[in-house]
Amino acid sequence: MPSVKLQRLSEAEEGEHFRIEKLDIKDGTMKRRLLDLGFVPGCEIIVLQKSPLGDPTAYRVSNTTIALRKEESDHIYGERICDDNK
Repeated sequence: MPSVKLQRLSEAEEGEHFRIEKLDIKDGTMKRRLLDLGFVPGCEIIVLQKSPLGDPTAYRVSNTTIALRKEESDHIYGERICDDNK
């Protein structure tokens, strides 16, 4: 199986689909909060909209819209995936 270069969620563009591989967060409270919101490994999310100044960004996670600041999404790693419906 070829290795995939993981990217930060904050680097994904609007409309892209992203599959989470890992959360690299040392702060246990923040990590628990993100996991509770649905940012779990294996989960597919969609980048909905970046604010006019670029921070925060809205994501679709399990049929819910959640906004994260860049400092939070910088610690979520995964890969961009293709949407077969496009």
